Amino acid sequence: GIMSTASLVASCSATACAFNDGGCTAYAITVGGSSGKANCVTFVALDARAAISSENGQVGTCHRLECVHNADLLCTAGEITVSDTADCLSYEVA
Repeated sequence: GIMSTASLVASCSATACAFNDGGCTAYAITVGGSSGKANCVTFVALDARAAISSENGQVGTCHRLECVHNADLLCTAGEITVSDTADCLSYEVA
């Protein structure tokens, strides 16, 4: 399936995110933002932590078409790193 080839969220420093529990526990994240900036739009700051649904979060879709790792809205990087401000640090403009 498509998700079996999805890029992993190798690390995420956004400790305020409810999906971060020693790493990304979201089944799949979405990368959005505006041109010149890519960030994890799955980020949510809640008092509770999400139940672990995945040992390693994956990139579901990426809206940053100008990124070299974007192929038909999917991330081909293999793995990405997310900063403490929920920016995708693997984002690279073609």
